[in-house]
Amino acid sequence: MNLKQLTCFAGVIALGIPAFGQTQSAKQENFKEKNIIHTWEAKGNPIVTHKYTADAAALVHKDTLFIYTGEDFKGGQTGYNILNWCVFATTDMKHFWEYKTPLKASDFKWGEQNAAWASQVIERNGKFYWYTSSQTTGIGVAVSDRPEGPFKDALGKPLFTNNDSFGKTHSWRTIDPSVFIDDDGQAWIYWGNGACWVAKLNEDMISYDKDYGIKMVDIQGDMAFPFTEAPWIQKRNGKYLLSFAVGFPERIAYAIGDKPEGPYQYQDIINEIAGNSNTNHQAIIDFKGESYFIYHNGGIQTDGGSFSRSICIDKLEYNKDGTIKPVIMTTKGVGN
Repeated sequence: MNLKQLTCFAGVIALGIPAFGQTQSAKQENFKEKNIIHTWEAKGNPIVTHKYTADAAALVHKDTLFIYTGEDFKGGQTGYNILNWCVFATTDMKHFWEYKTPLKASDFKWGEQNAAWASQVIERNGKFYWYTSSQTTGIGVAVSDRPEGPFKDALGKPLFTNNDSFGKTHSWRTIDPSVFIDDDGQAWIYWGNGACWVAKLNEDMISYDKDYGIKMVDIQGDMAFPFTEAPWIQKRNGKYLLSFAVGFPERIAYAIGDKPEGPYQYQDIINEIAGNSNTNHQAIIDFKGESYFIYHNGGIQTDGGSFSRSICIDKLEYNKDGTIKPVIMTTKGVGN
């Protein structure tokens, strides 16, 4: 082990990542150690301050929370330019580390090369599936044996395209995939801009049930703002909670249903406009006995904004009836 590796490894131990010969094999730990490129202690929101990050998704694997984001290319941008995705991790919501770039927009040869848009990673049968989107070319799937990657295009083509997103005609409608596996083992995928579509994934996680087909999710009730994008699906106490961005600039709202495909009954706004970012994109996750709301704003000073965004984390709480309390955005965050 050279000096650089030794220094990095010392930082890994300090963060509480399993060392050689502990919970994983030495080979696995050596891989992780070599692929950690940055460590830090979060001082509040934004959580990540050494680069611009957006469109958070989250996955709990063993004792670690993995956060997957897009990387806005630089500060002060006036348009979307997102060349790759990032993966960060923590075991205590205070000490974080970043792995090498796990996936790039250019890894999907059929996709737009600077549009690493919103995505989500889920585990099944020991493999990790990364559902991604770009501006106009659809939803792709990449796969890895490790939550930190690297990931490779699993299909060589999109899983869903605009042809699958019926009822709307704008070119950026097939974006923002969200996936979860229900208690019966059925995997569901949601996506959309301007409407929310849903399909059943097959056991292989890279194809969908053609007999079930693709349906548009029915969100019922009086919504102050129309559905925009960013569906995120979770199940809690037998109910399905679908959160999503509404209006533009975007707020995050949610609805509750009795079945994964809906219909859903609109509830309320969870997260108000950040004020310095036109978009918002949420992940809601339970980790070590707490619930967290992970989102982005334009809060890095001084070059943050709607196209140079930053990941933030605040606590999320539920009412006794299962509804969600509004999230209060803070600069303190959750690790202090």
